[in-house]
Amino acid sequence: MKSTMKLKATWKGGYRTDVQAGNHLVIIDQPVPFGGKDEGPDPLTAFLSALGGCLGTIAAIAAKQERIKLNGIDIEIEGDIDKAFLMGKTEEGRAGFTEIRVKVNIDADMTDEEKQDFFARVDARCPISDNMAHNTKLAFSLK
Repeated sequence: MKSTMKLKATWKGGYRTDVQAGNHLVIIDQPVPFGGKDEGPDPLTAFLSALGGCLGTIAAIAAKQERIKLNGIDIEIEGDIDKAFLMGKTEEGRAGFTEIRVKVNIDADMTDEEKQDFFARVDARCPISDNMAHNTKLAFSLK
C-alpha cells in the first residue's frame, strides 16, 4: 500500500516560507529577534512538532487497534543542535540535531512495563521517528 505524499513550499520574503500541504497552509518563519516576523514556527520547531504529532497519532491508532483505553498522552520533545554550522560560522560538526529526547506520559490503566512496551510499538510504527532514526534517501533536482 505505497503512496506518494506531496506538498509545495514557497518562499514569501524575509524568512517566511508558506507550505501548502493539501488543504492546509503551514507558515514557517523565524522569531523577531532572528529577523523574522514570528508568523509561524521556525523549521527546527516544525520538524520536532512533526515527531510529536506523529507519535500522538500512532498512539491513538495503536490504542484503538489493541483495545487500550487511552485517557491521554503527553509527549515532551527536546533537541540539541549547534547552530554555528547552519549559520555558516564553522565547517565542523553537522547542521542537524545531535540528540533528540522524547519524554512520554501515558494516562492508561497499564503498568509502567506495559506502557513502555506500548510506546515501543508506537515508536516502531511512527514514520517520522523512522525517518529520523534511519537514512532516508533525499533526491534533489532543479525544475
